[in-house]
Amino acid sequence: MKGKILTGNVMDREIIVYLPPSYRRTGAGFPVVYVQDKGDLFDPSGSHALADLEALFEQARLVELVLVGVASNDRRSEYTPWPAPALAERYGGFGGRGADYLAFLAHELKPYIDGEYNTLRQPGDTGIAGASLGGLIATYAAYLYPGVFGRIASISGSFWYQGWIEFMAAQRIAPAGRKIYLDVGSLEGTVKTNVQKEMVPQTRKAHQILRSAGFTAGDCKLVIDEGAVHRQEFFTKRFPSALQWLFAK
Repeated sequence: MKGKILTGNVMDREIIVYLPPSYRRTGAGFPVVYVQDKGDLFDPSGSHALADLEALFEQARLVELVLVGVASNDRRSEYTPWPAPALAERYGGFGGRGADYLAFLAHELKPYIDGEYNTLRQPGDTGIAGASLGGLIATYAAYLYPGVFGRIASISGSFWYQGWIEFMAAQRIAPAGRKIYLDVGSLEGTVKTNVQKEMVPQTRKAHQILRSAGFTAGDCKLVIDEGAVHRQEFFTKRFPSALQWLFAK
């Protein structure tokens, strides 16, 4: 790794910050991506994602980025837009405190990061990314804070969530200045018997809703990863290419 990892806490919430290789050599600002689940999509201890990202930086195929991994205090609550019943008896229900969590990101964490680091602060330079429920909350941010987050990456987003597709269909979202990346593995949900079996069709529906709202192929991209299932190894594999598309030079 040629960049640098820093750790800290903001309002009693753990964060991990990745600074790209040229950060210390220039006073220029960098785009920022806020990554759910404490940045497990780029965690150098568990994947090659950072190495792949730094290779893209070196090849000038991706602008250098600051990544901010944000720990969740309760992902089943913070990463869901409204309450919903549990999918199985052994699990608790979904708390639906996503709006509160996104308010923290937009009004507390982002101002802190912008104050501490050399960042570019406009929506087109500010991304939010996550996998599974993290992808769901990242997409929710596009609706609640379009003036803050202009680059959205939903990796295998939980679009099976109760009422989600209906919410998207009922909302108005302007494509101008925004890019949204969606992906899902072709085999996701195939062994499920609950609503999670709809992973692929619901992701396709989400993409179609956005295209119908005026997003072009250059604004909204859908990737179906053939043979991939709902596992971290596939999430981290796709993460660098998601950022490459969102922040294309």
